[in-house]
Amino acid sequence: MAIAKAERLMNLALCLLGTRRPLSKRELRDSIEAYVETFRSGNGAASDDSFNRMFERDKDDLRELGLVIETVESLDGEIGYLARRDSNRLPPITLDAEEAAALGLAAKVWQQARLAGAASGALQKLRAAGLPEDVDPYEAHGALEPRIPVHEAAFEPLMLACRDRRPVMFDYRKATAAHPEPRHVEPWALECWRGHWYLAGFDRDRGAERVFRLSRITGRVRSRGTGFTAPVPDVVTVRETVAGWAGETADRSALIRLRTGAGYPLRAKATAVRELGDGWDELEIPYGHGLDAWLVEFGPDVVVLDPAELRADVVDRLRAVAKG
Repeated sequence: MAIAKAERLMNLALCLLGTRRPLSKRELRDSIEAYVETFRSGNGAASDDSFNRMFERDKDDLRELGLVIETVESLDGEIGYLARRDSNRLPPITLDAEEAAALGLAAKVWQQARLAGAASGALQKLRAAGLPEDVDPYEAHGALEPRIPVHEAAFEPLMLACRDRRPVMFDYRKATAAHPEPRHVEPWALECWRGHWYLAGFDRDRGAERVFRLSRITGRVRSRGTGFTAPVPDVVTVRETVAGWAGETADRSALIRLRTGAGYPLRAKATAVRELGDGWDELEIPYGHGLDAWLVEFGPDVVVLDPAELRADVVDRLRAVAKG
């Protein structure tokens, strides 16, 4: 039924856009196959009333979609309809070379199969709007090609839920938990940081803003009705929140022992490294909220030396994981 209606609306729109003079309801009824098929067996006033109701609904739907439909009365009093092309044409897109290159680069960033078609179509429109064929958006970047990897199955349903302002439910496994727990979330925004996707939103069960790493979402993302219960902030600071949890905004230092050849993300953050021998190194790294959760991910390759509070937090998390 949805496909049939969409096809009927498309045919009506094309008919109204393609005519040079206003067309009456009778002409439209006889010209559009969907109307002919629907009311072929009908007759009399009942059939006319049914067609009139369907036509008025279709006309309102097209106008709601943005099509400008004019109603014109002829000299003999007959009402006709048409959609003038000049009234339904978007203004020309004017882009300078830098703007076209930036948008062309953005269109090429997406590598996902479900998004590739839309990105490709957008890039073709940019070409038509002023991006020359011989301009390569990557030319200034040499061999580096920016990508946004999306491997998590939860990305697409969450992206649509953020767009539609639709609450969702999913099972989420925290870094310190052995089993996932259900979460009821009002999704606000998705953002990629350090190669991982994160969702920011309002956690209904905890009554507060939370950030979730998509790689820790298990199972299917399910819709949970409509409407948000909490206001959406004007600015959603996903990166800043995650950075704070990862110790990026730390004003202290922690001393850890790290197995040689392991923990390269920790080594990249280290402010000082000293070889201890016997397959271990000593690192000084920034210490901020959430560092204990991050260190747990490296398992037996990391031993916290200082401060004592961080060591205790890491031990508690490891014990919780061991208990399951």
